[in-house]
Amino acid sequence: MPSAAERTRTLVQSTCSALLVVPGLDLAGAEPLLPDSRSVGPEGDVFLEFPADSPAVRAATHAQGDDLTAVLEITDVAPVSVPHRVRGRAWISGWLTSVPGIARPGRMMLRLEFGEAYVDDLWGAEDIEAEDFRDAAPDPLVVHETELLQHLAASHDEQMRTLCGLLGERDTGGHPPRAVPVALDRFGLRVRFIENRNSCFDARFEFPEPVRDVTGLRRAMHTLFEAAAL
Repeated sequence: MPSAAERTRTLVQSTCSALLVVPGLDLAGAEPLLPDSRSVGPEGDVFLEFPADSPAVRAATHAQGDDLTAVLEITDVAPVSVPHRVRGRAWISGWLTSVPGIARPGRMMLRLEFGEAYVDDLWGAEDIEAEDFRDAAPDPLVVHETELLQHLAASHDEQMRTLCGLLGERDTGGHPPRAVPVALDRFGLRVRFIENRNSCFDARFEFPEPVRDVTGLRRAMHTLFEAAAL
């Protein structure tokens, strides 16, 4: 399974919704602090791009040598229609500084020096150490996950339903539940089986070996559907 640090790096470098919270910063009448882009540097610091006139930029610039604490809150929502769509949340807290000269015109890059982090997702809740976050890598499928899940849900409904046959004996009342792919990573596929509007459950289907790219994923999915069809 992916480690907590890997999962958090994946969330940071995904398209999930993210909000920067700067304690004590007056945002009266201002928009929420939503970064235009996010990335992670080689030392594990998180780089956030904002408009140059953003309150976050002004606060980081005026703080100068003073410590300006901030928290990046990330919310991961499944890109398909399922009950309980929030797949996870992560919080990264640290110290915010401005980084002149490396952003696009009209933008400013801010550095969130990693202090501590916490993730609470489909795998569980865990703290993340700075060294683990620095050394972790995002999942290689993260840039394709949304498109792939939506494609599976829209175009492979019958094949998805056959996965119920891999669950062993389970009373479905004679009606196979609806099967919606809810999460995907290099290790496997998580499916949410919806029995009715009040009942659903998740099942995880591991690939024979971790996949590195979309080509490997196609082979792994083909093997999985073949096994389900037996």
